[in-house]
Amino acid sequence: MKKRISATIVFSVLLPLLCGFGGAWLFVKQTGKNDYSQIQYPVGAYRNVNLSELPNGFVKASAISTPSVVFIKTQSTVQMQSPFGWFWDFDPFGSRGEATSTGSGVIVSKDGYIVTNNHVIANANKITVVLNKQKQEFTAKVVGTEPGADLALLKIEADNLPAIVMANSDEVQVGDWVLAVGNPFNLTSTVTAGIVSAKGRNINIVHNQFPIESFIQTDAAINPGNSGGALVNTSGQLVGINTAIQSNTGSYAGYGFAIPVNIVKKIVKDLVEFGVVKRALPGMDIVDLTSAKSLAAKLTQEAVEVGEVLEDGPAWKAGIRKGDIILSVNGYATTSKALYDEYLAYLRPGDEARMVLWKNGEEKNLSFKLISKEDNRALTMKGAVNSKVLGADFQPLSAADLGKYKVSSGIRLLNVIQGGYIARMGLRDGFIILQFNGRSYTEAEELISAMETTTGRIRIEGMDRNGNRSSYSFYSN
Repeated sequence: MKKRISATIVFSVLLPLLCGFGGAWLFVKQTGKNDYSQIQYPVGAYRNVNLSELPNGFVKASAISTPSVVFIKTQSTVQMQSPFGWFWDFDPFGSRGEATSTGSGVIVSKDGYIVTNNHVIANANKITVVLNKQKQEFTAKVVGTEPGADLALLKIEADNLPAIVMANSDEVQVGDWVLAVGNPFNLTSTVTAGIVSAKGRNINIVHNQFPIESFIQTDAAINPGNSGGALVNTSGQLVGINTAIQSNTGSYAGYGFAIPVNIVKKIVKDLVEFGVVKRALPGMDIVDLTSAKSLAAKLTQEAVEVGEVLEDGPAWKAGIRKGDIILSVNGYATTSKALYDEYLAYLRPGDEARMVLWKNGEEKNLSFKLISKEDNRALTMKGAVNSKVLGADFQPLSAADLGKYKVSSGIRLLNVIQGGYIARMGLRDGFIILQFNGRSYTEAEELISAMETTTGRIRIEGMDRNGNRSSYSFYSN
């Protein structure tokens, strides 16, 4: 009985093994020994793929765009946490160390120009670019950056690179299919799909004096590491540079944002030609028009409203004043401040801005030439005098400001330095000093001299940029 059981067990074990070996032997006989020619690689590997043979759609768009997206590795020096707490300066083990981070970039020219986000390469000591094809590595140099748009242009010494074709982001429509191509979580050559969810989004992530935020919003999955990668259409053409996600966890939660490629084109062109971006400014601030003001003006379209206007600036000279409503710029409807900023970002100083305004209940057409950031700053600082002791610039109010605030004199504070004497008083940029210890001043130098030399009780009366009055009392030694 025991012998029969043992034989049954052996037979049960050996029969499947024999069948397996037999099947393997028949497979090898059928296909040829070590002949893998019939194995089909997944199209995602893009090994010797003939693009003309691929069907239009995601597969073809991925095959076209993926070789143009690179992996970026950076090394930077960072301050390390000290085990000695407050006695950091006495840490015998040193306080700085090397940190690495990764991101993505897009090849925009055959001779090695690569676009990425400024935040990907900011403060990097070394930048390494890894090509998608054959994983070749190159050390990159920074050609230039535009922090206001979170863009940077890199250059590697290479030729015949697979440069991406740039589309026209103005033609992108909400609902269009798009692909996000990048290297999230160090997973190289990752492609995700989604649609354009919105255009002209401003999410207040660029902290700059002249920010450009007019993002393309998409629900294609964008995660850490995708920054600087490509957002492409179904033809594999670049429509945006992936920049940010909106998430409570730091990972994809349905909202991704990309810089429109039309902004990218202009910034790349400037950086290649000049090494800096030539920003064009009109000499005025713009805010989104509220629904209440839109109704009061009896408008049937979305628009933007003029805020402050620099006296003697191009907009001022053209007749634009605070409260005017801008309907379009150079033929583009300015339905939001983000889109207004985007359309101005296409232009250079000296270019003409043709605007349609809603002013005094009717449409008006006007045009003027835009100025540079340097000229804009000169207008902003016109008549200003600096005090290093007080830590601020002092600017007498212009005739227009005197009329606006209905005062006979006043000195505006500008560029207040954090931690300086003026800042410690609690005074901020734009505050207007009307009286210092009961006396009014029309000359900046006289007010500076009085504030630098006065001791004892100090009283300042003034108002903020909106005309709200306030007063401050101090005791100075």
